[in-house]
Amino acid sequence: MSLSRHSLFAPFSVRSFRFQWPADLFASWAFEMEVLILGWYVLVESESVLLLVIFGALQYVGSLVSPLFGVAGDRVGYRKLFMMTRCLYALLALSLVVLAACDALTPMIVLVMAGISGMIKPSDIMMRLALISQTLPPSQMIGALGLSRVTTDSARIAGALAGVGVFAAFGLIPAYIVVTILYLVSYLLAMGVATVTRLSPAHAPREPVAMHVSPYQDLCDAFRYVWGKPELLGAFALAFLVNIMAYPLFLGLLPFVAKNIYLIGQAGLGLLGASYALGSLLGSLSVSMNRFSIGPARLMILAAMIWFLVDLLFAQLTHMYAGVILLTVAGFCQSICLTPLAGVMLKCSDPAYRGRVMGMRMLAIWGLPTGLMLSGPLINTIGFSATITMYSLTGLCLSVLIALRWRQQLWSAQAPVNQNTVVGGA
Repeated sequence: MSLSRHSLFAPFSVRSFRFQWPADLFASWAFEMEVLILGWYVLVESESVLLLVIFGALQYVGSLVSPLFGVAGDRVGYRKLFMMTRCLYALLALSLVVLAACDALTPMIVLVMAGISGMIKPSDIMMRLALISQTLPPSQMIGALGLSRVTTDSARIAGALAGVGVFAAFGLIPAYIVVTILYLVSYLLAMGVATVTRLSPAHAPREPVAMHVSPYQDLCDAFRYVWGKPELLGAFALAFLVNIMAYPLFLGLLPFVAKNIYLIGQAGLGLLGASYALGSLLGSLSVSMNRFSIGPARLMILAAMIWFLVDLLFAQLTHMYAGVILLTVAGFCQSICLTPLAGVMLKCSDPAYRGRVMGMRMLAIWGLPTGLMLSGPLINTIGFSATITMYSLTGLCLSVLIALRWRQQLWSAQAPVNQNTVVGGA
């Protein structure tokens, strides 16, 4: 199959990606469906908001051990790890169906299962990206990452609606049977993912992982590796920055905006969330077309700056429809920022370290709860508009500083990471 690298479908010319993309799509839909189904079950059965909050927190706890999944992937191979985790998702879902059918399911059992799957799910994205970096040629990597993000963005819209619809119409057991089927199909499709990489000998790992070295030593080596690579350090700094300064508005404070700023109900809140998800989906599709010529590192920094400017404008307005437009633009900027960021980290990492590097990238997620915890007292003290204004201006200034601090490695148009080459393995 001969396709231009600028074609939206160019990555599908690689057989492994033709299997991986639908496998990721079905898994992403299952993720979104079960979070809503089980969250509603926990709230209704326990009548405890605390248990609901605990259930939500368990979805992110695995990001703390993502570097260890990176170590495991670099040691045993990402296809094997990929298959193991997809099989585990299906087994957990099937177990829940059996327990529900036997009338033995309780909120505590759900929390235990959520804890098990929550240890893995944050690393699922890391495994997807590592597999793409191994199986796609460098010129198609950014486009493939954009298409991969489409699976998550579409799930936030269609998967969520499907989960609510099936649950409301047929109940817990039929809804979770659908989730189980999605996981099983994802597992079967994952069998078609390549077991070998497309890297040429020139791009082979310069420092293969020695199997006699302990996992702890592997992890320490990875931290030293990231610290010694300016491109990786700058990309990680930007990832943490947007998590702590940009994401809290969209992944935590939207209910406050709907209730206290726009004075709208749950339906209005759904519209706000859908607007952001739609913008993110459009951004992912734009990146997947691989038509941005300024280079992935420059694109991620520029998109972050625009993202913070949109947040700044959002903080000043009180009209809902203006907010819907800005949320769509913010979602677009989010994808245009974070998808190239993943590409930068993959491109400038040696193949032997890519899994561990992406595992450490997941640690940046903890900027989100930090930003949320700081925003609560600030909103109570100085108000919503002032808090988001401060967050946005701080984020914008620090984005500029990142561009200046790593201008040779990230901002320069001649920087290797802005070219269609594999930097780390060259």
